Amino acid sequence: MSPIRTLIMGAAGRDFHNFNVFFRDNAEYEVVAFTATQIPNIDGRRYPAELAGKLYPNGINIYPESNLVKLIHELKVDQVIFAYSDVPHEYVMHKASIVLAAGADFRLMGTRDTQIKSTKPVVSVCAVRTGSGKSQTTRRVSLILRGMGYKVAAIRHPMPYGDLVKQKVQRFATYADLDKHECTIEEREEYEPHLDNGVIVYAGVDYEAILRQAEQEVDVILWDGGNNDFPFYVSDLQIVVADPHRPGHEKAYHPGETNVRAADVFVINKVDTANTEAVLKVRASLHELNPNAIVIEAASPLFVDNPDAIRGKRVLVIEDGPTLTHGEMAYGAGWVAARRFGAAEIVDPRPYAVGSIKATYEKYPNTGAILPAMGYGDAMVKDLETTINKADVDMVISATPIDLTRVLKVKKPMQRVRYELQEIGQPTLEDILIKKFGKKK
Repeated sequence: MSPIRTLIMGAAGRDFHNFNVFFRDNAEYEVVAFTATQIPNIDGRRYPAELAGKLYPNGINIYPESNLVKLIHELKVDQVIFAYSDVPHEYVMHKASIVLAAGADFRLMGTRDTQIKSTKPVVSVCAVRTGSGKSQTTRRVSLILRGMGYKVAAIRHPMPYGDLVKQKVQRFATYADLDKHECTIEEREEYEPHLDNGVIVYAGVDYEAILRQAEQEVDVILWDGGNNDFPFYVSDLQIVVADPHRPGHEKAYHPGETNVRAADVFVINKVDTANTEAVLKVRASLHELNPNAIVIEAASPLFVDNPDAIRGKRVLVIEDGPTLTHGEMAYGAGWVAARRFGAAEIVDPRPYAVGSIKATYEKYPNTGAILPAMGYGDAMVKDLETTINKADVDMVISATPIDLTRVLKVKKPMQRVRYELQEIGQPTLEDILIKKFGKKK
């Protein structure tokens, strides 16, 4: 029989992972193409032969998703694998309908064929949606585990936007490593806070090779999820973060609902800034989908260096990029801080946007009067810097997890907003982790 001709729809993350663990050395299938969306400048590349294995000596082309139907016909595609995250269920079925009408089968791959088993305990932190609070939850878990005596490595969901061969296995222990690997703003936002806490970070493209290297130096693997994707590794404890600012999303987005149904522990975050009715609605919905999971309520209180400096100022607010774009949030911690600490006005950055930042607003028109910290390459970083410096404001409030002045030359006073997870009441994450793993002897 001829191999099943397969196309994988992705966004430089789960698509590559599914290929590596299931298709790479599987002669029953022939992957004829990847398509790419969501992330700027990741199409028009090739999945390299060095990573693709002996069945693909020339590598595999990566095309824009807009060419999907054309590719199905021209490449005689038998099946299409949908392999990216943080999209409504309805969106997934629209894509399925396009594929089915073009004549191919449509497939979603589950945990059995895509998760890798570690030789070390694995704690995973995932979410219902982008922007729910995975990062601060992961940091909290890492500090608890270290306090219990364990050496921990955070393995971050992939963000391979550069040279894929060089990014096969990446290890970050210092800020110099971030420069060495030419990390984007988006990567730095996820890696720097772990480094600040003394936690090693791994990421890259080949997540089995990454896991095997990390296992050599740590006691516990901490899966630091991206978007609302489910873990690449079999989890001994799966923690899922839900956001009461978006009630109902826990059962309306793919693959966030998968996380909900697989969770051992829910963290309902941001209960300090959400209304009570929304918190109760999310709690009831989570219980309906997974009545056996433990529920923790938590807050992510805000901290700035000098809150008095914000009062009465006209401010530009910068937020985490993915949260505002495909995460569909119109505001975040920076907006809340500006209001809480008395800013006179939150200035709309859109009239000052240039280049790729302007294009981002056009692609995501529901992004509010907030500037997404987009920086997927040098040109985009320059556009972000120019947009900030053009804005007619007294001050910049930055709620990204990193110090933007490390990568940008900002000509205005800046206040950084920081936020950490604080559990409310009992049980706490520490209670659960100690019960599950015990302190290291």
